Formats: sequence, C-alpha cells, structure tokens
Amino acid sequence: MHIQTYADLIAAARAQPEPQRLLFVFARAELPDGATAEQKASFEQGEGGALAPVLCVDKSTEEAADFQTLIEESAHTGMSWDVAFVSAMSGRGGVAPSSDETEQPLRMMTEQIQAAIVGQFLAVDRRGNLLQLV
Repeated sequence: MHIQTYADLIAAARAQPEPQRLLFVFARAELPDGATAEQKASFEQGEGGALAPVLCVDKSTEEAADFQTLIEESAHTGMSWDVAFVSAMSGRGGVAPSSDETEQPLRMMTEQIQAAIVGQFLAVDRRGNLLQLV
C-alpha cells in the first residue's frame, strides 16, 4: 500500500497482521545556535531551520484514527509544533505493544530527529499533509 495521506497510514497500520502502536514525536522548527543572517532570513520566510522534538506520545490506531484529534490533544499540552514524525511498533500474538514498551523506541526516535536522521519516519505537517523532508 502506498501511503499518501494520514488516512492511508491508519489504514495501512490496521491492515497489518499484528496490532500496531503508533509512535509520534512532535517537533518545532527552530533556528540553530549561531545561525547566520542568511539562515535567519530564510527561516523568517518559512524555510530552513532545525527540528527540535518537543512532545512524544504513543497511540493505538483507534486513538489516532483522526489527525484533527491529535492536533486538539497536542494543543492541551501548551507545546507548539510544526511537524509530527510517525513510526509504528508491531504487536505479537495478537496483542499490541503497551505504552511501557514504547518508551525506548520513542527515546530513540527523538534522538534520531535531533540528529536529523528522519528518512525512516513519516512526516506530517499541522494540516495533516505528508511531507518529504530533505
């Protein structure tokens, strides 16, 4: 299945032979320390910058079925974000992973995002559009 929308992601996760737990790391675009005047100008125009993780959460496919619900829930944290990175964990024996089991993978996702290693994650903007980050 080719994933082109957030709904496609949920459908793909639900179609897996084992139940899935979705992992979300929300990141905010920021200027890196020591940014040049050119980098600052680009950033002000909505380009460039670095993505800094600000919030992470795990959800079942039922809990994450609607992207608008995730946006509303994230608003209650008071943390602003620009991009949500998404990954999935597969269950075993018909049982989805627990939230406890997602702690280490979420920590690893956060570290990879901080290191700008994001190619293995699905990236979604605040409107629910899939992004291709380069």
